[in-house]
Amino acid sequence: MREGGIVKLYTLTAFPALAHREILVKVPRMKPYVKLDESKMSDGTVFSLHSHDGKFYLKYNGFDLMSTALTFSEELLAEVGCAALLEGRESRPAHPRILIGGLGLGFTLKRTLELVGRPATVEVAELMPPLIEWNRTFLVEHNGPLLEDPRTKITQGDLFDILSAKGKGSYDALLLDIDNTPDDLITSGNARLYSAGFLAKVRDVITPKGCVAYWLSEPAPKFKKCLVKAGFHVDEHAAKPHEKSKRARHCIYVCRKR
Repeated sequence: MREGGIVKLYTLTAFPALAHREILVKVPRMKPYVKLDESKMSDGTVFSLHSHDGKFYLKYNGFDLMSTALTFSEELLAEVGCAALLEGRESRPAHPRILIGGLGLGFTLKRTLELVGRPATVEVAELMPPLIEWNRTFLVEHNGPLLEDPRTKITQGDLFDILSAKGKGSYDALLLDIDNTPDDLITSGNARLYSAGFLAKVRDVITPKGCVAYWLSEPAPKFKKCLVKAGFHVDEHAAKPHEKSKRARHCIYVCRKR
């Protein structure tokens, strides 16, 4: 039986020498998840931030979306999407311009700033205002004041509207981590991000040598065909959730103009 974190184990008759003796074993108490804040979107989607054992977890509708325990694939998105923009590379423009679609817990932004050096402009399009605030408050102990970096520009709004207002060649790289896949959307309004018309716009706003990198929870062959049809050459990169993971279940598509 369990009494205040102590389990009493009683021996069986198979061990007569220990019969009727009580053995006390201390059982560690499980650390609870603590809800720090919550926000409800217009379509009913509920986002919430939780802490547990020194880590933070972003949930939507009660399901884990991302955490500070698993950041490898978010950082890899920056590494493969900004490969031509690294500080010191001949291919690096004098002033790289990058747009990150989806702030998340800030790890793609953090890695991008580490890679591209100065000068640079790294714009982040984030739909949910509370997530921006959570990065400034709760998450600052993990990533520091990323949003206060002079290279960082936070634009609150829908990625569709933000990119639709941009002209040709506005960005050297787009790093998009919006949904799990086009068939597994985080919010229902994101469906228009994968239309043929919007993919043509995405192609239009990157520079001739620029790229767009999509983070996906798993390979999406139908979407890859749509990207090719939209005029992209697509390289597929397997992405582990953690550096030491045995299996790379996530995927990043890096797309360049054909």
